[in-house]
Amino acid sequence: MPDINWYPGHMAKTRRMLEEQLRAVDAVVELCDARAPMATRNPDLDALCRNKSRFLALNKSDLADDAATKKWVERFREEGTPAVRFQAVGGGGRKEMFALIEKAARPAVERMKARGAMKTARVMVVGIPNVGKSTFINRLRGSGIAKAGDRPGVTRSSQWVKIGPYLELLDTPGMLWPKLADQSQARTLAFIGSVKDEVLDTEGLACDLLETLARLLPEALRARYKLPDDMGGMSGPELLEAACKGRGWLLSGGRFDTDRAAALVLDEFRAGKIGRVTLETP
Repeated sequence: MPDINWYPGHMAKTRRMLEEQLRAVDAVVELCDARAPMATRNPDLDALCRNKSRFLALNKSDLADDAATKKWVERFREEGTPAVRFQAVGGGGRKEMFALIEKAARPAVERMKARGAMKTARVMVVGIPNVGKSTFINRLRGSGIAKAGDRPGVTRSSQWVKIGPYLELLDTPGMLWPKLADQSQARTLAFIGSVKDEVLDTEGLACDLLETLARLLPEALRARYKLPDDMGGMSGPELLEAACKGRGWLLSGGRFDTDRAAALVLDEFRAGKIGRVTLETP
């Protein structure tokens, strides 16, 4: 598959906007995808947020391997980054998340309290595209107000969302970084949908994903696409054609509908229909 080049022009504008808005916030919540906690962390955020209280939320934990997520949380905490698992779609964790946000914003709130004023904590939610920032905010608010969607680029401008009497969250556009030399990480980001499919070779990407899942999640993959028992040595294109045969994705004359198969394999993986899997090991 050709190298992935993902940095659209509006990302530079997003970076400038975040730099300006950081002056007005008291703390930062960084979201990453629990299926790929390292690949989905923008390294530029360390410099941008260096003077702000910040913690990390491993979102979409319901799609990741539970044991691996626990290990990632432990690793980040050992490295000095407060981290917590979270499931923005359904599930629990709201109470713990509110406690972490309160702790992160406490220094700024206490400073204002010492001056005799009650301060509204203003917290920025950041992360790369499609890690679930808007869904995260809607989950904490208890209703859908931030525009959300299961694809990158839905949020194109910032939006303040009032969560309670003394808490406001800033929903921000996803921000990628200009260049990633590690193409394996680039493919991981493409697998989970953080890069728009329109700029990718989706059939090649689906083949790479099938090879990866054949290694990490063989039984679930075999069951989902009715693959042969001896699929272990099969290449990505062979796995894609076998999935076409297993699921009946055929064109006239019995030809394999690989375009449709590629799109469906990617969609089903991103929706967690193949199984819970973590693409990176801590």
